[in-house]
Amino acid sequence: MTVIKRLVQLMFVCTLLVACAPTVEVKAPDKPIVINLNLKIEHEMRIKIEKDVDALLDQNSDIF
Repeated sequence: MTVIKRLVQLMFVCTLLVACAPTVEVKAPDKPIVINLNLKIEHEMRIKIEKDVDALLDQNSDIF
């Protein structure tokens, strides 16, 4: 009888261990993902300065 009692106890413990297994759930978020980009563009200013310098050098070509 002791062997059967130990076997029942072992089966009970195994059942408890299987029942406590963690679950992992992956689901999409409810709200959309928002990405804020703060960009500073200086390209236009550089072109204007370069054009001004080119015009100045064309006017005074004997500087260099």
